Amino acid sequence: MWTSGRMSNAKSWLGLGMSLYFWGLMDLTSPALSGTPTPPGRLEAFLSDKAQPHPRTKRSWVWNQFFVLEEYTGTDPLYVGKLHSDMDRGDGSIKYILSGEGAGVVFTIDDTTGDIHAIQRLDREERAQYTLRAQALDRRTGRPMEPESEFIIKIQDINDNEPKFLDGPYVATVPEMSPVGTSVIQVTATDADDPTYGNSARVVYSVLQGQPYFSVDSKTGVIRTALTNMDREAKEYYEVIIQAKDMGGQLGGLAGTTTVNITLSDVNDNPPRFPQKHYQMSVLESAPVSSTVGRVFAKDLDEGINAEMKYTIVDGDGADAFDINTDPNFQVGIITVKKPLSFERKKSYTLKVEGANPHLEMRFLNLGPFQDTTTVHISVEDVDEPPVFDPGFYFVEVPEDVAIGTTIQIISAKDPDVTNNSIRYSIDRSSDPGRFFYVDITTGALMTARPLDREEFSWHNITVLAMEMNNPSQVGSVPVTIKVLDVNDNAPEFPRFYEAFVCENAKAGQLIQTVSAVDQDDPRNGQHFYYSLAPEAANNPNFTVRDNQDNTARILTRRSGFRQQEQSVFYLPILISDGGPPVLSSTGTLTIQVCGCDDEGHVLSCSPEAYMLPVSLSRGALIAILACVFVLLVLVLLILSLRRHRKQPYILDDEENIHENIVRYDDEGGGEEDTEAFDIAAMWNPREAQAAGAPKTRQDMLPEIESLSRYVPQACAVGSTVHSYVLAKLYEADMDLWAPPFDSLQTYMFEGDGSLAGSLSSLQSATSDSEQSFDFLTDWGPRFRKLAELYGASEGPAPRW
Repeated sequence: MWTSGRMSNAKSWLGLGMSLYFWGLMDLTSPALSGTPTPPGRLEAFLSDKAQPHPRTKRSWVWNQFFVLEEYTGTDPLYVGKLHSDMDRGDGSIKYILSGEGAGVVFTIDDTTGDIHAIQRLDREERAQYTLRAQALDRRTGRPMEPESEFIIKIQDINDNEPKFLDGPYVATVPEMSPVGTSVIQVTATDADDPTYGNSARVVYSVLQGQPYFSVDSKTGVIRTALTNMDREAKEYYEVIIQAKDMGGQLGGLAGTTTVNITLSDVNDNPPRFPQKHYQMSVLESAPVSSTVGRVFAKDLDEGINAEMKYTIVDGDGADAFDINTDPNFQVGIITVKKPLSFERKKSYTLKVEGANPHLEMRFLNLGPFQDTTTVHISVEDVDEPPVFDPGFYFVEVPEDVAIGTTIQIISAKDPDVTNNSIRYSIDRSSDPGRFFYVDITTGALMTARPLDREEFSWHNITVLAMEMNNPSQVGSVPVTIKVLDVNDNAPEFPRFYEAFVCENAKAGQLIQTVSAVDQDDPRNGQHFYYSLAPEAANNPNFTVRDNQDNTARILTRRSGFRQQEQSVFYLPILISDGGPPVLSSTGTLTIQVCGCDDEGHVLSCSPEAYMLPVSLSRGALIAILACVFVLLVLVLLILSLRRHRKQPYILDDEENIHENIVRYDDEGGGEEDTEAFDIAAMWNPREAQAAGAPKTRQDMLPEIESLSRYVPQACAVGSTVHSYVLAKLYEADMDLWAPPFDSLQTYMFEGDGSLAGSLSSLQSATSDSEQSFDFLTDWGPRFRKLAELYGASEGPAPRW
């Protein structure tokens, strides 16, 4: 559509002029002018046939390559160009059709006039060109009047994009003290405009902030140092603002900025310095080795590896008593104790300490030495120290036969303090649980308290303590190792029970056993044992002993022809002696059995009963005989059991059993042993016993008891044997005040029928509720008197009850 306004005419003329311009360019390079045949249907620029000075082939299309500016902001459609066919006579019979990229959406065409307009805002940065196709149709028939051809609409750039730093903001580092012109970093800005058209994309860099320290190359964007001797310790961080402007930096160009954060990295350009030239410290004399005394610090303005410090002691009288180490975390010097200190020996020390940088840079050596020194004064403070032993370890050797109370070592300790307090000695009992040793509390003399036995304990490790009298908390200790030396106090002996055998057919001089011995002693030159027959068997006709001189001995036969029936076992005593001194010996017994052997000396049997059986009896026959004997034995036992079962009643007559015990034994003492110890018939009827004649000797009386009966006073003696014996026992009990009141006096317990004295048995007292009486005077005295009266004891001086 075409409007009649002035603006529309201007736009039309502008489009027509550009079309003519580009048509002229294309026509000069067209194949028609160059003599090359024109492909059929190609679109060409056309103004009028009369304008051509030479005849040419008639072309159907007249067209241009169109250009249109981007970012059109007007309200009317933007005229792009005009398509025209030479077959169009202006009567409207030709219809123009536009197709391709953006047809109908971005671009429209007047189907009668062929005018092309842009109906949307165009942006070259989004799309630089469009490819479209044009076609001319007969409006009446719709038949193509011309072949369809392509043409291009290019979007012409304008400066509508500012430069941008896509990688910003930037971070960079440069060493301090860098020379002028040192490259720091390169920044880059990009412009979205067409770099091939005009100056819209030509960028120029400049510094807006950061001068005079840094500069930037206007073309490359490389940032460099612009000031010498930039000191990190004075200023470490810089914020530099860089501007990029297009149009070559001319007025009216667009610009963009970015920030560059630049940090000065440290270099070792500062020496260390001690903030104070004198340090005063103190330490206790009891401070252990490697304990800390104090710290020194040399300040360095640098950082990181450039601030690392190394401290050393370069002079002073305390270089051998103290040491210094560097703390890598805080770069301080730690002074420590190198060896034990003593207030009494030296009260103060002086150290000269140096602090230096181990990492140096050659270009800064002209600044002076990179180290500094300071003086440290250390005072040693006195403390109450425990007693100290000299020497600090004791080793003692003592023989095991040393007498109890023998002094084996003098232990010595002293107070290291100036006061020199008195010391008391003792033994740590946890180190001597057996209490084998004793130490004198004042002199420190170590003595034996028990017999020593090397075979039980060959080493003793005890701890002797020393305590200050004025301060019991101050206790020193010293280890004492005691080695118990061996003495010959154990005789050699056989290590086990030796048992050998000799064949009946053995020959004289035949070896039957090799024996050895052991000794718990451990002489320095080793053990040496001597073997021989014991003195009581020196002339033994059967066997002999041969010493092998290697602590062993051989047992040999002295004769031939041994017989089990005569003697099946021999016991050979062997005397074993050691080398002393003193010489100790013991006797060991070798048991030798006589055995039956075959011709090659193999044992067949060592049991003498085996030879009483027939020689021709086989093993099967022997088993059959033993089985028969076993069956007969079982039958005999079964028969005896049945007979006993028939004779024994099912219910026992308890009364008869009790009566029998009373009548036959009548003994309330020790039981059956008493009835067998003496003749109970003699006590059953005393008168018959007296008439029988001479009394029988008592079998139950011990010799010493019989002797006591001889010393019974005559006034107490009676003719009756029973009377005499009772009086003798009564006198014996009367004379022994410490004899216990036992009531098992079975030797005179017969009381006769209807005894008035009552029973003396313990059975009755056991069943009674009252406790047994142990009083001679109140319990047993009256009973003995009653017995004396019953048996007619003559009156006389009463015995003492």
